[in-house]
Amino acid sequence: MENAAGTKNFCRKCLLREMGTQEEFFGNLRRYIERIDEDLKVEPDVYEERLKECQDCEKLVNGMCRICGCYVELRAVMKKNSCPMVHPRWQMEA
Repeated sequence: MENAAGTKNFCRKCLLREMGTQEEFFGNLRRYIERIDEDLKVEPDVYEERLKECQDCEKLVNGMCRICGCYVELRAVMKKNSCPMVHPRWQMEA
């Protein structure tokens, strides 16, 4: 889906194959994370700690969690989220 500027936007109704290249998709994901309201995000050091835990996890494949199917960079940035492991690696922030 293209916007008025002619660039592709993330579309919740589109299939991955309709979103352009993988590079474009991940660029859009990074921009989306950057634009999330700061009140909803964890502190940068907490975010990096969460990502480190994900990197050490055997369930991480190509940036996705094999348990829940999320992109871990998006899941880890949000205060309301926690790790889906049976024995959580990180918890929601209060």
